[in-house]
Amino acid sequence: MDNGQWTIDNGRMASDELQKRILFIVNPISGIGRQKAVERLIEARLDKDRFNISIAYTNAPGHATDISRKAAADGVEIVVAVGGDGTVNETAAGLVDSETILAIVPAGSGNGLARHLKIPMNLKRAIDVINMGRILKIDTATMNDQLFVNVAGVGFDAAVAKKFALAGKRGFSTYLRITTNSYKQYEPKQYTLIIDGKVIKRRALLISFANSSQFGNNTSIDPSASVSDGYIDVCIVGKVPFWKTFFLGPLLFMKKFDQTKYVEIIHAKEVILKRKKGKNVHLDGDPKIMGKELTMKINPASLKVVVP
Repeated sequence: MDNGQWTIDNGRMASDELQKRILFIVNPISGIGRQKAVERLIEARLDKDRFNISIAYTNAPGHATDISRKAAADGVEIVVAVGGDGTVNETAAGLVDSETILAIVPAGSGNGLARHLKIPMNLKRAIDVINMGRILKIDTATMNDQLFVNVAGVGFDAAVAKKFALAGKRGFSTYLRITTNSYKQYEPKQYTLIIDGKVIKRRALLISFANSSQFGNNTSIDPSASVSDGYIDVCIVGKVPFWKTFFLGPLLFMKKFDQTKYVEIIHAKEVILKRKKGKNVHLDGDPKIMGKELTMKINPASLKVVVP
């Protein structure tokens, strides 16, 4: 590649005489405060002979996309999302189909995409990955033309995402409390799905559209999902009787929940979902309001990411 662009040497990023410009985008309110240590760790761990470092802080929803899009237009070689899945989503939105590479320092509460890509949750080791990592091209996807890189969904998990966003306190314990308190009352909904032209109808607790295997906090409904296979995995989940959740819930962490009768997984290039009411959805864990009809599409090999 031309000077000023990343190259690949045996699968790893190769350096040349020029420093590479690297921009860290930090969400100061993500997760449980782990991002506060990032400046110190960048100074201590990042190879300053190879990188010309800048740091930017987000101050509003969508700000990370504005920053990353401008960085890509300016030819910055690598942009680092420091935060959770929401920060990764916003940062990636400005980099899709560009030459600029995304890196992730996971500092959120779920960190789904980072976990799928085997990026360490330890901040020091995550920065070490940037020093020594390789580049992987991954798929991205859209719901009604809005990007997601990890997982999007409708139904129960979208309702929980909305409550979690309003909870104030982040972290897995808050998410678990909201999920447990909401589960008994939530009634499955009727959906019509047009999957690559084939019409099916399902009554489901939730329907997730998975690009990766991770749903955050090391849980998985679809362990075999791949970010580089050119497909969205449509995960249709029925409601487990409440008394069974104590027995089947651990299967989410054991990556075996997909083996139960409550999960149906279909690979797709394009999906249209129709529901009775326009209401909650989530994109990489961030709640949104969308209409009765949703269209999901895959965009293969559209994002460059630093991985171990």
